[in-house]
Amino acid sequence: MGVYMYEAQMPEYRERIGRFIGASGDEIAILRNTGDGATAIALGLDWQPGDELILSDNEFPSNAIPWIALRARGVNVRFIETERERMTPDALRRAITAKTKVVTVSWVSFLDGYRHDLAALAEVTHEAGALFCVDVIQGLGAFPLDVRAAGIDVAYGGGQKWLMSLQGVSFLYVCRELLDRISLGAPGWRSVEDMWDFLNYEQPLTGAASKFEAGTPNFVGALSMDRAIQVLQRPGSQKIAEHVLALTDRLVDGLNRLGAEVLTPRGEGISSGIVTFRMPGHDSVALGQALQREDIVTTWRETGIRVAPHGYNTYEEIERLLELVPKCAGTLAAS
Repeated sequence: MGVYMYEAQMPEYRERIGRFIGASGDEIAILRNTGDGATAIALGLDWQPGDELILSDNEFPSNAIPWIALRARGVNVRFIETERERMTPDALRRAITAKTKVVTVSWVSFLDGYRHDLAALAEVTHEAGALFCVDVIQGLGAFPLDVRAAGIDVAYGGGQKWLMSLQGVSFLYVCRELLDRISLGAPGWRSVEDMWDFLNYEQPLTGAASKFEAGTPNFVGALSMDRAIQVLQRPGSQKIAEHVLALTDRLVDGLNRLGAEVLTPRGEGISSGIVTFRMPGHDSVALGQALQREDIVTTWRETGIRVAPHGYNTYEEIERLLELVPKCAGTLAAS
């Protein structure tokens, strides 16, 4: 009974998450991670051999592996080759066919921060009679989202990124019109109409998206997501987005002056809160580690250094990063 007060607030948590993305609480399930959401939909749709699925070839595995596994059910998984072209409406229109059942994409690419035009992609997807499923983890919290206005059928994302929540909690949005169409691939005790009627095993499933929660959720994680959303709502998503874009614009301008190679596409509608760069002649991992020692927190991989300022970051912090990049690079070269 020690967690009952949080249990009792679960409907309130779902409702607040729903309002944050333009949905209602009965369209929200609180899960563990982004992949849980993709898996719930991948397992729940009535796939037939020959059905097609379209996604980009640079998705984070959470939004790739659950879908690729459908090959075992005869689904044809088709990739947009992002080195050649991004998933724009025109590219999707060329790729989509009458056999396409689902188009899935990350709102913002984890690799380079490319932000997709969700409403335009949804329009192309729906014209072909397919469902549009979006991994929102790298955009939600930094940018405003209205799932209905954008035409999104399903959205999912972990809370630990831009939503500033704990690890081990996520949400799944399923539009009301789809709830009965998606079966439960992994049902649990909380999937039924009255989960407190413990011995009534034959009772029907709940008609809400909470049926996807299955077992006992991460109450503390759900609480953290609820409280973080309240914090984000104080300034408002639009103001946060404007600030984040201003920070990353200043960062990109400074990196260009330093001679860095900016790997992130930038422009109206595609810029996001992620900027990935590398310094020619310098190992990105070593440089990222050197910046970390100076208390500049980035994500560093062999392919580049990813910077992701949020609404709480400042212009002064961007300038400090720009001052430290050449200093750290010079120190590494000297050693």
